[in-house]
Amino acid sequence: MGSSNDLRVLEITVISGEDLSINRKQPVKKNAFVTIKTDSFKEQTTKMDKDGGGYPAWDEKFVMDMPMHARYFTAEVRCKTAAGSRIVGTAVIPASDFLGDYVPENYLHFLSYRLWDSHGERNGILNLSVRVKSSSSVKNAYGGGCSSHSAGCSRPWSRIAVGGQQVSNGEGVVTGIPVWS
Repeated sequence: MGSSNDLRVLEITVISGEDLSINRKQPVKKNAFVTIKTDSFKEQTTKMDKDGGGYPAWDEKFVMDMPMHARYFTAEVRCKTAAGSRIVGTAVIPASDFLGDYVPENYLHFLSYRLWDSHGERNGILNLSVRVKSSSSVKNAYGGGCSSHSAGCSRPWSRIAVGGQQVSNGEGVVTGIPVWS
């Protein structure tokens, strides 16, 4: 297994489902749950929603490692029936939906995905949120934290010039476009 540098930490909240059915015919009556898989060895499962039927609500948060090379994770909605556990539908969540050059660390993404059944047919919607947790902060010489995703560490601004006037932190607002080298 790789080192922790080969992993990113995701905070995934499975919120709810919409319009879930079994075999595209009968609505799910109860006992729906979701399994999140970030790779073939890492998975977590929500509790069963016993009352929500075709519109279950879980609101369960998981903190999971996802390999840096992974391009997606999967969410599989299942339903426990008298005959056993049945797959309602699966969604593939691309990493590009919650990672990007212009997205700040710890940004909370609210996402909805179409579920697809084993026949390739639409079968409801899954609502979730994803946050890429900031990596372990490295303390720099100035006592500030720097993320390993940053291009480099620098001393935080303490005094800057705005329109020819000196402004200290907390006394004004500076806006701009980040530029990475």
